[in-house]
Amino acid sequence: MKKKTRTTSKVPETGFAYRNGVLHTDGLSLAEIADKQKTPVYVYCGRHIVETYQAYDAAFGQRSHLVCYAVKANPAHAILAALAKVGAGFDIVSGGELTRVLGAGGDPARIVFAGVGKMDDELEAALDAGIRSFNVESHAELHRLNTLAQRKHCVAPVALRVNPDIPADTHPHIATGDAKHKFGISQQQIAPLAAATASLPGIALHGLAMHIGSQITALAPFADAAKRLRALAIELRKTGINLKHVDLGGGLGVGKEAPTIPDYVGTLTKLFPADDCLELIIEPGRSIVAHAGVLVTSVVRLKHGDEHSFAIVDAGMNDLLRPALYGAYHDIVNVDATAKPPTGTYDIVGPVCETSDTLGARRRLAIREGSVLAIMGVGAYGATMSSHYNSRPRCPEIMVESGVARLTRQRETVEELSRNEKFMTTNNE
Repeated sequence: MKKKTRTTSKVPETGFAYRNGVLHTDGLSLAEIADKQKTPVYVYCGRHIVETYQAYDAAFGQRSHLVCYAVKANPAHAILAALAKVGAGFDIVSGGELTRVLGAGGDPARIVFAGVGKMDDELEAALDAGIRSFNVESHAELHRLNTLAQRKHCVAPVALRVNPDIPADTHPHIATGDAKHKFGISQQQIAPLAAATASLPGIALHGLAMHIGSQITALAPFADAAKRLRALAIELRKTGINLKHVDLGGGLGVGKEAPTIPDYVGTLTKLFPADDCLELIIEPGRSIVAHAGVLVTSVVRLKHGDEHSFAIVDAGMNDLLRPALYGAYHDIVNVDATAKPPTGTYDIVGPVCETSDTLGARRRLAIREGSVLAIMGVGAYGATMSSHYNSRPRCPEIMVESGVARLTRQRETVEELSRNEKFMTTNNE
């Protein structure tokens, strides 16, 4: 699918920069946002999100394509609405994400639905909405979707998700394209399953899909998997199955070692000549929002041990799980770099009662109690993975657009944590 408007494929590395020694985004001081909203607080740069999406869109040139934002990276309403406004597609993995996208103005005809465990109510909601494609991950799912579609007297557009058996050099928790993983259908099963769709009146086979993992910083795994997907597409066409698209997934990493968006898209488009007449779909998530978000936190106190010094901050692993879950590294910087307190080497830790509640180890910082810090690159898999662990309310999220800061999620209260709890009842009550 082509878009009429194009923008440059170049985008700033991050949505944040220092101005007069204070960290800003889109003209607004994070120090002022922190003072008004208190900490911890997530802050997003809307301009950076839109520009990064547009860089993906522009990189395809005139090739038929659809860029679907992976909603699981960050489903904040303000982010979804900003992307919907510029015509983005969406990659969803649950009925909840479908509801959020539609509520933010997303076009159902630009939604693809992935995931190994889609429930009946989720499939039915997606059928009612008229989404673009169900990325089916098993024989059982295909037949269940056929049954549900027939009940609704409609036809479900389907892509078969292939497991290309391509290992990706990433954290094992976010690798999805190896044969041992739960995702997708083995290459050997694709041809017979595709042939079987002809006898399923509730199914229209439109494409093939894949996804091999997240935070991948080399092009070779993407290329290897894409080659296998194209070979399967050609094989199916020889049997009379005329596919319309291939969904090449997402997973492009962020950071200095990651490929650029033009290099990534260029690698994929070269593997699928225009005369293949296949629309190319991709599902970037982290690479669109990661550098558009920071977690602003304040130093509660400094603690000096015999071997380590600790800066205890008011954000914890319940606010940002990635360091504890994946060992993820995030830069941590002073919001106001003009102050000159003593410099030291600190472990940046939160108040949660876990040793794993370490947001950054051995960081060289000039801080004192009350210093405000920004944990960088947390726009993806930050707030969306937050929890109430230790009965801590989730922090607010702020979206900055056109120089205006808007609250996209307010800070929870302790009272709200127990709002849906009730006393135990018997089965008869």
